[in-house]
Amino acid sequence: MTIPDEITVVTETAEPYLNPKQLVDYRSEREACLSWLLALGKKPEKGQGYAVGTVKPRAYRMDQFYRWVWEEEGGYTANLSHEHADAWMTHLAKADYSSTHKTNCQKSVKMLFKWRKHERGDGEWDPDITFSETTGSNPKDYLTREERTAIRNASLEYGSLPSYSNVTPAERDRWKQYLAQRLEKQKSAITPGDWEKANSWKVPSLVWTSLDAGLRPVEVQRATPEWVDTANSVLRIPEQDSAKSRDNWIVSIRDRTAEFLERWCSQRENYEKYEDTDALWLTREANPYSSTALRYVLHQLCDIAEIETDNRQMSWYAIRHSVGTYMTREEDLAAAQAQLRHKSPETTMKYDQTPAEDRQDALDRMG
Repeated sequence: MTIPDEITVVTETAEPYLNPKQLVDYRSEREACLSWLLALGKKPEKGQGYAVGTVKPRAYRMDQFYRWVWEEEGGYTANLSHEHADAWMTHLAKADYSSTHKTNCQKSVKMLFKWRKHERGDGEWDPDITFSETTGSNPKDYLTREERTAIRNASLEYGSLPSYSNVTPAERDRWKQYLAQRLEKQKSAITPGDWEKANSWKVPSLVWTSLDAGLRPVEVQRATPEWVDTANSVLRIPEQDSAKSRDNWIVSIRDRTAEFLERWCSQRENYEKYEDTDALWLTREANPYSSTALRYVLHQLCDIAEIETDNRQMSWYAIRHSVGTYMTREEDLAAAQAQLRHKSPETTMKYDQTPAEDRQDALDRMG
């Protein structure tokens, strides 16, 4: 069976351990295992394989297992034993990893030995140590896929006014009263220019960028126009502005997000309060965004999107946690680590979980 491109057969992390001959052997070993898992692995007697979405993350953890054994053995081997597996479980038990990660690693090793049992005649592996999943180290709250879309859409409504020329005189008068309160000006002083400023791209650019890049509140504060590379749809965060890190980061954003940022950067030049600052975004009061101010914006967006916030820790980090959760789900931990700018991969492992809606879909399929 052809292995889909989204499943990495030989990881970049594994290659430095291998000489050219060992690389060929390891690739052959991995291709045989992964092909069998996809074609037959779930129910061999019925010719039913595992889904690509199941094999992909477990293939990565199997690779971790191989590399750990090579470290312990002082060199390459493809002959992994039950003793190796039990030793890795002991190592994981003592390490500061989440219970979810430990459990998923064990499931991955079981899958590996399931293949070895059916294809190599090895015995079934019965681990000495077992792990149980707990949500204690997982992100406390995050936006679901549907909520992320709803928040994106709400940001396009946030503070927006209808077109100045498309309202009746009576409606225009009511909107002028609203703008006067919002801008703290006399109603008679409200101009079409104020009307245009009220429909700025500040909030959409801030929200869409955060939904893509998982910006921490401190990164929202530190962001400058120099970060923005709209031509390549990335943020280029320099070392001195990196939060909790000492590296430069290149962070992917959507093309539409890049367009919003381009529009905002152009508008931003027309606001006096930005004349003496490099800040990409400021509040209405010309202050950098604090965690409290960002939380207020998110709750306003939730109101527009009709997202319930009771009994939820709906801070700006809910956006960041959603990026980590779904980037891990759609790609892998390495992609999430890069997108969230984590120095240590262990930090990213808390996102190594199955989102609730995916588990609900599984229950529906189970009947």
